[in-house]
Amino acid sequence: MEIYSNTTRFALACNISTQIIEPIQSRAAILRYTRLSDEQILVRLQQVCEMESVSHTPDGLEAIIFTAEGDLRNALNNLQATQSGFGHINQINVFKVCDQPHPTTVKNIIDGCLKGDTGVAVKEMTALWNTGYSCSDIIGTLFKVVKAHLGIPEAMKLEYLREVGFCHMRIADGVNSKLQLLGLMARLCQKVEMVKN
Repeated sequence: MEIYSNTTRFALACNISTQIIEPIQSRAAILRYTRLSDEQILVRLQQVCEMESVSHTPDGLEAIIFTAEGDLRNALNNLQATQSGFGHINQINVFKVCDQPHPTTVKNIIDGCLKGDTGVAVKEMTALWNTGYSCSDIIGTLFKVVKAHLGIPEAMKLEYLREVGFCHMRIADGVNSKLQLLGLMARLCQKVEMVKN
């Protein structure tokens, strides 16, 4: 890099700058950008769909925004992959391509926990696990759904996010079993019981 520094500039784009090796980091100016809002991504997706004559539904674009997590590159890649694979952008096709648990299924699990019904929550989680999703995919979607769930009071939402975060940490450490997820369901149901008492 030093040999050609007078004539060459490098621009590296990444989501996690700490994963760039230290020798490169020390020679670079790091510019950090915030994630885009859902509205900003939606506007750009609609422009691309119009310019490329892509057949889409509003729920399909919402699904792409959900899977993109504020990253426009990810959103455009998911749009292109869904268009290439199915020729039409709708919610079902997007979740097939992105291979993430469907948020509605995860929301049903959370709703079971909010009612304090451990049996329903465990049954739904077991059914989701049996579809073949990994622990990290399930817990990631669970976090996003809890964060966006409008039916959870703020104090309870913080407790739920705390429990999901601890479970996510254990899964990232390698304890990624069905038992970990079922234990989380029990703890989330228990939080509701504690608030009632």
